[in-house]
Amino acid sequence: MSADQVVATGAEVTAPAVVRKRPSAARPILNVLMVIIGVLFLLPLLWLVLASFNSKADGTLSLPHPFSILNYHLAIRAGAGAAIGNSLYLAGVSTVIATAVSTMAGFMLARRKIRFKGAFLVLILFLTGLPVTLLLIPTYQIFVNLAWLNSRFYTSIVLASMSVPFSIWLLKNFIGQVPGELEEAAAIEGASEISILFRIVMPLIIPGILVAAILTFINSWGAFLIPLVLDANPSDTPGAVAIYQFTSANGQVQFGQLAAYSVMFSVPVIILYLISSRWLSGGFSFAGGVKG
Repeated sequence: MSADQVVATGAEVTAPAVVRKRPSAARPILNVLMVIIGVLFLLPLLWLVLASFNSKADGTLSLPHPFSILNYHLAIRAGAGAAIGNSLYLAGVSTVIATAVSTMAGFMLARRKIRFKGAFLVLILFLTGLPVTLLLIPTYQIFVNLAWLNSRFYTSIVLASMSVPFSIWLLKNFIGQVPGELEEAAAIEGASEISILFRIVMPLIIPGILVAAILTFINSWGAFLIPLVLDANPSDTPGAVAIYQFTSANGQVQFGQLAAYSVMFSVPVIILYLISSRWLSGGFSFAGGVKG
């Protein structure tokens, strides 16, 4: 029936009823539960920051009176700066190695027909679940035979290998989303596989590379057992191991120095996240990459 017919006949047009969902009775309970969980996570962080500025800090949550940076000064004198520098070295080198290896391996697994590729991917997935303690003893024996003990660089290689399996899976999925027409067009123009990877694929998967790099950096940054076993050189002690230096001879914890050290130890990871968040929030965009 047209609009003129409706007017002529005097028929009434009834707008479709809008169905409104009633708010769930469980939503307020969930909101309260989320607030409680957030407060439980916030309280330890709040204690950490306040205790770092309290020269008489103890295990209780209290405002420092007065505010003092003495704990930071004592933590740096106790070797916090050198330990954080060693952590930066281990995390930085392992991140570069793991990201480079994972990007090339992910590219080959995503774009090339490889015999037994399915079994190889299952093996990689299996390796992501292996505990560090299971591999530490044979790794230590290999280091002894190769005379690689007490070396930051070789320790970084082990830390990188711990993150490579997951990074390969992650980057393979990112690379799989890149339109194949881009690579085919570049190959027709005479581009090599290395050129295609570095000039076509990698600029499009920067978010995935950043995710893999950040996860590797965080895992290596907080590594404790591997550096402790493979590198006994006191000058190579990373931050996660040096935390034991902030206990006194009688076993009492120096809460103020420990809090100050923990805050300084967290700053590099926070800065890394803030710098990369603008790329991570952008996600993928292949707009204009392929013309119809």
